[in-house]
Amino acid sequence: MFVLTVDQEGSRSVGDRVPQLLAALADDSSAVAAVRRFDRTVGDEVQAVFSDASAAVRTALSLLRRGGWSVGLGAGSVEEPLPAEARAGSGPAFVLAREAVERAKSRGRPAPVAVAGADGDRAADCEAVLTMLGSVARRRTSAGWEAIDALTALPDGSQEDVARGLGISQQAVSQRLRSAQWFEEAALRPLAVRLLEEAAR
Repeated sequence: MFVLTVDQEGSRSVGDRVPQLLAALADDSSAVAAVRRFDRTVGDEVQAVFSDASAAVRTALSLLRRGGWSVGLGAGSVEEPLPAEARAGSGPAFVLAREAVERAKSRGRPAPVAVAGADGDRAADCEAVLTMLGSVARRRTSAGWEAIDALTALPDGSQEDVARGLGISQQAVSQRLRSAQWFEEAALRPLAVRLLEEAAR
């Protein structure tokens, strides 16, 4: 199982953003795949439980894109049966997620994400990949995100259809995707998922 523990950054200066985040996550296709959806634990922190590593990775990357949140991923077992709310859960994955989010808060990290798992080596490898992806995402332009969002919304991922929808040339779409390093991210996401799965064993 995979526990995501997420803590707001700079809450004293920007106020409590948890209600807005929970509302946004309620419409996030990856987040709603959680076996226990996000809810507030304490203070400015939210938590969810996933059985699917792919959904957990996609949600972590979505949170990093939003900015303003430290993201901790714990990979391991949980005590069964799971209670109705994530915050009432217990077991190694919850402890690991707590450890991870505390590390994610450390200043000077390229991206505020950390992974802890039953297999520490695989968790460290997964963290390295997610840190790279999070760092790349933080440098993307709005034009890059526009092209990525349009592309990933299409079933067949046709750049020609993206160009038509955005009213720009196919060459411009390709340039935006290259500048945003989307193809590199698309190649690395499955690796992050596999490493997270292995970290839980």
